[in-house]
Amino acid sequence: MNKLDRRVFIVGSATALGTLAFGAPAVLGQSKPRVVVIGGGAGGATAAKYIAKDASGIDVTLVEPSKQFVTCFHSNLVLGGFKPIEAITHAYDKLASAYGIKLNHQAAVSIDRDKKQVKLADGSVLDYDRLVVSPGIDLKYDSVPGWGEAHEEAMPHAWKAGKQTQILKARLDAVPDGGVIVMLAPPNPYRCPPGPYERVSMMAHTLKAAGKTKSKIIVLDPKDAFSKQALFQEGWDKHYPGMVEWMTAKIYDSIKSVDPKTNTVVTGFETYKNAALVNVIPAQMAGKIARDAGLANESGFCPIDPASMKSAKDANIYVVGDACIPGDMPKSAFSANSQAKIAAMMVRGELVKAQTFPARYTNTCWSLIETDDTVKVGGRYEPKDGKIAAVETFVSKTGETPQLRKETQAENVGWYSGITADMFS
Repeated sequence: MNKLDRRVFIVGSATALGTLAFGAPAVLGQSKPRVVVIGGGAGGATAAKYIAKDASGIDVTLVEPSKQFVTCFHSNLVLGGFKPIEAITHAYDKLASAYGIKLNHQAAVSIDRDKKQVKLADGSVLDYDRLVVSPGIDLKYDSVPGWGEAHEEAMPHAWKAGKQTQILKARLDAVPDGGVIVMLAPPNPYRCPPGPYERVSMMAHTLKAAGKTKSKIIVLDPKDAFSKQALFQEGWDKHYPGMVEWMTAKIYDSIKSVDPKTNTVVTGFETYKNAALVNVIPAQMAGKIARDAGLANESGFCPIDPASMKSAKDANIYVVGDACIPGDMPKSAFSANSQAKIAAMMVRGELVKAQTFPARYTNTCWSLIETDDTVKVGGRYEPKDGKIAAVETFVSKTGETPQLRKETQAENVGWYSGITADMFS
């Protein structure tokens, strides 16, 4: 990791990183305590590594069906042509070789909280003393009338990176000059990144670079406002004049139906027939394994103790990343990584009496609008009034100099290198 990568990523995480240096061996004569981690994304991979590192004396198993992880963060840059998909694809091998983590590449199908066991797809069972659940999000396929899981290729979501990213990229590249793209933006709360509005920017960049400036991107948004809105709209007006039209439900009324066969979107205001591309981003909820285990509440996401990331439903389980209810923190990879380090510290404190410190969380979200024009938002967070609360926030300003925006993009690139190294090596 170069100096920029390390500076960008480590700053703000020093507390969590520092606390994890205080390991302690398990009591002699006892078998190692067992921790199972479900999910190998920014939350799960980080938790597994930081529980296992520094000869912790804990037996750690990471349960993740895929042998490679394709990051949702920076997947929009694949759509924009700034990165190949190979650049956002990572293997888990070093977690096993460097930290002794057992990799189990199959799905976790159920959790028996009374027996403290995880049942796997092949019927085998893993016992645990502590369980970390980081399954990410599931899509609510019934949240868009006329669209469902069977229509993911005709109207891709690309909200889980990999094949869907490639499908959306191919469809985007095939949009003709003058073609219309319709994006159905998601309601809150949703995983971000990939962010809908950075995605709009990357779609517009690709169209513009191909000389397709007569094309139009129509964003149908159920929300009245969105993060960094003034920055994005400034950028769209500057770089892609006339190419982006953003509408709230107050204007288009509601999504009445979509027809994947004809790429038609019917709203209460207007019908968009034969669109060149329809990008459906549906409502979301915590991954099925967490919901089935009774870790979620009526919101579909999992309440946690903000001081530890421990499940509010089970004292032996921690929930990190997109599946949890994170208070003021967004559902970002940076957030998941920060939360996972707190959970790892607390697990080690419970199982091997390692030193713990008060929880402190950090997050920054960068968004690329056009080449070397990047904006950011973020903050520091602490447990307060029963939630993870923001204690300091920042956001880029409109009218910033091109040099500052270029430096912000350098931070973005450095952070990606830093967090992926922190997760997987």
